[in-house]
Amino acid sequence: MGKYFGTDGFRGEANKNLTADHAYKIGRFLGWYYNQNKAEGEKAKVVIGKDTRRSSYMFEYALVAGLTASGADAYLLHVTTTPSVSYVARTEGFDGGIMISASHNPYFDNGIKLINGNGEKMDEETILKVEEYLDGAISELPYAERENIGCTVDYAAGRNRYVGYLISLATRSYRDVKVGLDCANGSSWMIAKNVFDALGAKTYVINNQPDGVNINTNCGSTHIEGLQKYVVENGLDVGFAFDGDADRCLCVDEHGNLVDGDAVIYIYGRYLKERGKLVGNKVVTTVMSNFGLYKALDAIDVEYEKTAVGDKYVYENMQQNGYRLGGEQSGHIIFKKYATTGDGILTAIKMMEVMLEKKATLSELAAPFKVYPQVLTNVRVQDKATVNADADVQAAVKEVADALGTDGRILVRESGTEPVIRVMVEAGDMETCQKYVDKVVNVIESKGYRV
Repeated sequence: MGKYFGTDGFRGEANKNLTADHAYKIGRFLGWYYNQNKAEGEKAKVVIGKDTRRSSYMFEYALVAGLTASGADAYLLHVTTTPSVSYVARTEGFDGGIMISASHNPYFDNGIKLINGNGEKMDEETILKVEEYLDGAISELPYAERENIGCTVDYAAGRNRYVGYLISLATRSYRDVKVGLDCANGSSWMIAKNVFDALGAKTYVINNQPDGVNINTNCGSTHIEGLQKYVVENGLDVGFAFDGDADRCLCVDEHGNLVDGDAVIYIYGRYLKERGKLVGNKVVTTVMSNFGLYKALDAIDVEYEKTAVGDKYVYENMQQNGYRLGGEQSGHIIFKKYATTGDGILTAIKMMEVMLEKKATLSELAAPFKVYPQVLTNVRVQDKATVNADADVQAAVKEVADALGTDGRILVRESGTEPVIRVMVEAGDMETCQKYVDKVVNVIESKGYRV
């Protein structure tokens, strides 16, 4: 991770640590950078999407100003999802894409996500060059002049083609299926309903009235309880909740029970295996996937990889090894045959596919997957690396791991964004989890590391 850009873009509170000036400079650099390899008279093309936050408009205009000042053309998808920007970038000949969103964060935060021409998250080398320009380490870039100044293009048609692509992926009609959608007052607020209506579902939608400040507020995938209640009260067959930019999806079965990203990986991984289409007989998870997922996968003889937390790392593993399915517990699921990033609406379509093809309810599909109880404690420390390297801490962790054996696991990791050590234990019951978390935390405290 760089100084400004983390695993999911440059994120911060709008006009505090992420400003319109930052956005303008990012546009200036990318417009210049992409134009370096263009033939005489040819301009770079960058596609831009945004979520429903009030500040997204400000950042959009600032990015456009920077791009066009450097001689690139900016194509605007307007309010749309992160995966739609990825799709358009990789299928319509763009040099790159930009999504303006802070995903599941509150409305006053925002973010700038950079996407390459293949629809993938931008490589670290290019991001470091952007950061060097932001910090003044790269000399001032030339402005485009006269006919070389870039232009802005209304490109809502690109978003519409993405909607058509999603519709084309459904294997059966959704006729008479009652589907609930929680759009988090975010990017999916129009797209998701259009897709499910077109496929014939009886679509019930909540949190689809964005006002610029209500994105993710007590709704969407970070507040799944609203959709759980709604599904039960309205007798729906299934529910899908998206986050602010709709690159993640959590599901709710017909009884109102949560079906999270781990369960989705289990359900679709099993479905692929049964059809002989699970490449390498493996799925890709992160170290934070629930222990219950691994037990369930073991039971059906499906293997798995574990990456660092972040769908970026999941995708890199899939790309390197040719795997088709991977994701995170939070609902970032990558179906690599169809997309290069997590896509919440695509995830919903894939869950509908399994339900309809197997003629089973979501609760029946998820039944073999048992979530293990988990206790997670965050310990604020002065120096994360020192704590992780401490021999006594390591000994305590090993002792817990040995005691749990194959009936649970312990994970101690450094936060990527805070001065925090995360101590997590999963086991057969909450008492065991708490006992072993306390054991390691007590060692950290006894050594004087906690602040």
